[in-house]
Amino acid sequence: MTKLTMVGALNAALRDAMAQDPGVVVLGEDVGPLGGVFRVTDGLSAEFGDARCFDTPLAESGIVGMAIGMAMNGLRPVVEMQFDAFAYPAFEQVVSHLAKMGNRTHGQVRLPVVVRVPYGGGIGGVEHHCDSSEAYYAHTPGLTVVTPATNEDAYGLLRAAIASPDPVIFFEPKRQYFTKEEVDVTAAVPPIGRAVVRREGTDATLVAYGPAVPVALAAAEQAEREGRSLAVVDLRSIVPFDDETVCAAVRATGRAVVVAEASGFASVASEIVARVTEQCFHHLAAPVRRVTGFDIPFPPPKLERHHLPSVNRVLDTVDELQWDAA
Repeated sequence: MTKLTMVGALNAALRDAMAQDPGVVVLGEDVGPLGGVFRVTDGLSAEFGDARCFDTPLAESGIVGMAIGMAMNGLRPVVEMQFDAFAYPAFEQVVSHLAKMGNRTHGQVRLPVVVRVPYGGGIGGVEHHCDSSEAYYAHTPGLTVVTPATNEDAYGLLRAAIASPDPVIFFEPKRQYFTKEEVDVTAAVPPIGRAVVRREGTDATLVAYGPAVPVALAAAEQAEREGRSLAVVDLRSIVPFDDETVCAAVRATGRAVVVAEASGFASVASEIVARVTEQCFHHLAAPVRRVTGFDIPFPPPKLERHHLPSVNRVLDTVDELQWDAA
């Protein structure tokens, strides 16, 4: 076990994948000598050369288009988008080509491309630096969408994403980049598409992913001090979605709250509420609720603490789950 930040875990995953497979290449804005804006690619160009870790022009559409061409010719590109909202210029390439090529060619052309997207708030960032854009990609058939909540999952899921034969959008919660945790880089790589129960509970289930998982865990700890037992499920993978693990946890408690940073309307949280309601309806003692960001553009830094889900907002919502109906 090694104590690593999430940045360190991601860096280790990239380094190990590049060492294992000469077809793995890393490209993006300032990923070379600088090591990326968050230093996730630090040292890779020096170790593997600028043919395998290199800087690109400031043109996100061109970066993803280049990665598609590289993948069509046998490489495994890992693309870095500097910030969540900076990826929007590349969205047409992702939706029209990256996501569709396998289906368009009846599986004859696979695109093993990983697009790394630092996302979410909690860092005091300004507009275009704190978006939670996962719903756009989750809505696009042909894409796998994952997001780690722990440093060990950051390592393991990135290794799994790079090994995937098809495109993966890899969302990295920026607010957790510099938190330190024990990471076992020799542990089995977690399978994409499997959620994990981070905390057992009996009264209600909190379902979260990415940067919302630590909030859910903190809320469960506070709830325990107040006499309630909350389970916490970390999705890890948004697409494919692990209905089995999530619904088993919800059926066990009869109540559920979904916690996510993104705006609530037409969101991943909305889809989770719908799936849980459809599959667990006869086990529910109360409607499934959501705690999300508000339906506004991401606010200025001094206001983001009001916008993002908090322990108090989560617990207030838990308190509304019709406890007298049990």
